[in-house]
Amino acid sequence: MTTPSDDTSAGRFEFWREAVGHSFVPLEALPREVPDFRASLHTAQLGAVQVSVVAADPHGVAHTRKHIASDPADFVKVSLQLAGRCMLTQADRQALLEPGELAIYDTRHPYTLDFDQPYRTLVLMFPRVLLRLPDRDLTRMIATTVSCGDGLGPVVHPFLYGLAGQVRQLDALGTQRLADSVVDLVGAMLSERCAVHVTKQDDGRELLARRILTYMEQRLSDPGLGPDRIAAAHHISRRFLYKLLAERGYTVSGWLRERRLAECLRDLADPALAHTPVATVGSRWGFPDPAHFSHAFRSAYGMSPSEARSQARGAGRTALGA
Repeated sequence: MTTPSDDTSAGRFEFWREAVGHSFVPLEALPREVPDFRASLHTAQLGAVQVSVVAADPHGVAHTRKHIASDPADFVKVSLQLAGRCMLTQADRQALLEPGELAIYDTRHPYTLDFDQPYRTLVLMFPRVLLRLPDRDLTRMIATTVSCGDGLGPVVHPFLYGLAGQVRQLDALGTQRLADSVVDLVGAMLSERCAVHVTKQDDGRELLARRILTYMEQRLSDPGLGPDRIAAAHHISRRFLYKLLAERGYTVSGWLRERRLAECLRDLADPALAHTPVATVGSRWGFPDPAHFSHAFRSAYGMSPSEARSQARGAGRTALGA
């Protein structure tokens, strides 16, 4: 999508305002004084991951409380600055992104993006549950500048830069495995950076909490996994298990349900599993009762598992927002 060449600068901005407001979560485009506004957006859909490359003249965007009230979408967005710069503001923080730097933001909360010069950026958007990053860690990382120059950055940056370069072909070339790789690489990088922010005082409890979450993650498909087994495996009381996870914003049952449903969502979006019965997908991830699976899935995503599969097939043919 490109702003029309046969319109005025003001007309092109109005076209852009309308397009941006429907291509991601609800957004308001904010004008800047520019002599001749032009912009373009290229989007591809990899399963549940939307990959977009935006290039535009200076302007701003805002995701407001009013937007959230009308459409409480639960996504995270990751922006990698390719050219120009961006000021991201969320949760009383500001992150100035220069080329080669990225940041994450959460659509459950208001944010603004301000571009004071022509820019180009890669934007990844996907359901928050796919990131597998505890809310406590996500809160630490929101609106912080993440350099791609050290740690896992030199591994992740070329991969994301390659996505940006191939965005026009991704609809045809993309697979669910590629979508999983995108989320997993970004999650690994953010987890690495988040660990730097954990104070020494928190190290022991933080390490134990991470071990517990890893243990639960590795056993998601076991419908018999519960608090007693988890606590016993880590030689702690059930009460301490509850307290440890509550400090990170979780309950045992809530975390397991959210992660299991996220894996079901991935499988339902995977073309390679298109002929696997919906009930089998649920059973594979700890929902042996099809009725319970359907009810839990609809409560989480506002649609039945079958509807989610149909929607994913449609998204595979047409880029989201295009």
